[in-house]
Parts: sequence; structure tokens; C-alpha cells
Amino acid sequence: MAFLAHTLKGVKQSAIRLMTRECQRVGGINLAQGLCDLPVPPFVLAGAEQAMRQGHNIYTVPEGCRELRETIAQKLARDNGLNVDPLSEIVVTVGVTGAYSSTLKALLNPGDGVLVMEPYYGYHVHIAKVAGLQTYTLTLTAPDFRLDEQALREALNPAIRAVVVCTPGNPSGKVFDRAELEIIARVAHEHDLLVITDEIYEYFTYDGLHHLSPATVGDLYPRTVSMMGFSKVFSITGWRLGYVVAPEPLAHAVMLANDSTCICAPAPLQYGVIAGLNAAPEFFTQRRADFQRKREMLHAAVTAAGMRADKPRGSYYILADISALGYPSAWDAAMDLLENKGVATVPGTAFFHGPEGENYLRICFAKEDEVLAQACERLSSF
Repeated sequence: MAFLAHTLKGVKQSAIRLMTRECQRVGGINLAQGLCDLPVPPFVLAGAEQAMRQGHNIYTVPEGCRELRETIAQKLARDNGLNVDPLSEIVVTVGVTGAYSSTLKALLNPGDGVLVMEPYYGYHVHIAKVAGLQTYTLTLTAPDFRLDEQALREALNPAIRAVVVCTPGNPSGKVFDRAELEIIARVAHEHDLLVITDEIYEYFTYDGLHHLSPATVGDLYPRTVSMMGFSKVFSITGWRLGYVVAPEPLAHAVMLANDSTCICAPAPLQYGVIAGLNAAPEFFTQRRADFQRKREMLHAAVTAAGMRADKPRGSYYILADISALGYPSAWDAAMDLLENKGVATVPGTAFFHGPEGENYLRICFAKEDEVLAQACERLSSF
């Protein structure tokens, strides 16, 4: 007797996780997974520890503790230009992944279509499939991955009810500008689409560029679910804390799905990130500068290895073109690099529906300087 949901058919373990396992097998340096295994800011750790000692170790309400939601609202006004009601328009979730899963369950029905732009983050596709949704892709072309309005319109069909916008983008580092977001707004209004944004890398933009939240453009807020989180900027990917920002009817539905799935996010850790959000502005400025320097280190090594790559404008990955290296597949290139140089990357096929992915490796630079320098030395001689 078979006990397997039909929605799991065709769903495989993420190549990102698979390459992490392979890296552990050979004892290599993991530039595959976006672990961001830098030290956690002491004030974030102290905030969580204090919360535990003060007894914040039981369930919170499904939408998250009030103190965190109020702090998030202040952050949204300060950093994103969004003025929202913390009591009705914010839901704290188990990571942005949990935010996405709850959003799909709450606002879409099995069989509905979701449009993702490739190169895409694989979990945006896998989670949609597990939710019983159909996924469709719109390919954005390197090197700038610019959105074209006519291409967006042609990618739509009657089944599509939502479009996912990942900015800054994973794996490409693409940062959508105002003109592109206005295109999305026009099309979304005309076709009555839900807009779901993944903004987990909002603090990782470079060369003076600043993140623009899609919900602030073209009257998109009423039809937008903005997903943001703390994992990357505070190096706490294992804490699993994210949040949704949306108009009250949408946020309430997401809260119900969140409650039905996991009840609430970890209580004491919610208090830890309050301290993080209240950090001095210099913390975020320095974070951005540190990662721009890491980007330069990795880009130089990738170029020395014979790969081609533009410097990403956001996130903390380089999507490197390996077509000049002559490998039959991206998997072969990734495994050769791992086995012979001890550096793990992700084959580009994890981020594309079509064959374009065979030309790429995604390489992460969210590592401590000493580790990244060692990885870059190995890459340079590849």
C-alpha cells in the first residue's frame, strides 16, 4: 500500500541541501548553502537569552508577540516606507519559508497558478507544488535580468492567480527598480493578481543602491503580501523567524494558516530579534559594506577561475557563467570543483526550469573573511 501525496510527485530534495551534504562528506568549504555562518550580533543573543530567563518560553499568539510586531512596524516605516497597523497587518512566521507556505495555503486554491521569474529560488517552486499549485516561469535574461512588460504579459494565462517577486534576488542578485515594479503593478491590477514578495535580502544591496519594497509602488499594497525576515542580516538562519506584511484581510488569513501549521514562531527568539531591529543604523550600514567587500573577493576569484560573472547588485551570491570551462553539465562542474578543490557550489539547474541552468554555478560569499579567503584561493586555481 502506497502512502504518498500526489503533490509530492516530482519534488526532490533541494540541490542546495544536497550539495551541503556532499560538502560535509568531503570536509570542504560550503559556498553552496546561504548559511551566513558569521557570528550572531551579541545584542541579538543577549535579547533571546534575557527573554528565556524572564519566562518567555511558552506559546505566543499565532501572529507573534505584540512587542515584536510593534518593533517591525517601526522598522517598516523607517526602512521600507510602509506604514502599517502592527496589530492587524503583521504576522510573525517560522522563517520566510513558513511565510510563503502559509500565504499560499491561505490565499490560493489547489490548481491555481503561480508565476515565478527565473532564475528563481527553488523553494518558491517546490512549496507551491506541495500546496497543490501549478507553477509557471518567466525567464529573465542575463546579465541584467531586466523585466520586460510584453514578456510578462505573454507569460500569463487564465490559471495564474499570483506572481512572486524576489528582490534582491536569489540566485542572481537582481534588484528590481521602480520602473520594473511599476510594470508589475500595472499588470497585477489589470489581471487581478496577488503579488507575493520575498525581501529577505533587503539589507544586502551594493554600490549605493537601496532596496525598494514593491508594496510601496503603484498602489500595490492592497494586493501584496510582503515577506521579510531576520535570518540573513543577523546570521540566525537556524532560528527560523520571518514575517508577513499585508492588508488586514490577507494578514488574518495568513495568520490562520500559520496557526494551523505551526501555532507560532519560537517565543524567546522573537524577543531576541527585537534587540536586533533596534540596533543603531550603523550596524546595517557596516553590514552592507562588509558584504560588498566579500563580493569583491569572490568576484575576483571567480574571474581568475575562467568563469564570467557580473557583480550582483544585491543578496550574497554570485551566479557565475561556466560555459567557457567546457563541462557537459553544471552538476559535473560543481562536483569537480568540490572533489578537487574542496569548495561546494550549487549547479545552476536548481534555479532554472529550462536548460539555461547548465551554464551556471551559484556561489555564496556569506562567510567569515578567513574562510572566504581560503575558498577564493582554491577557486582561483580551479
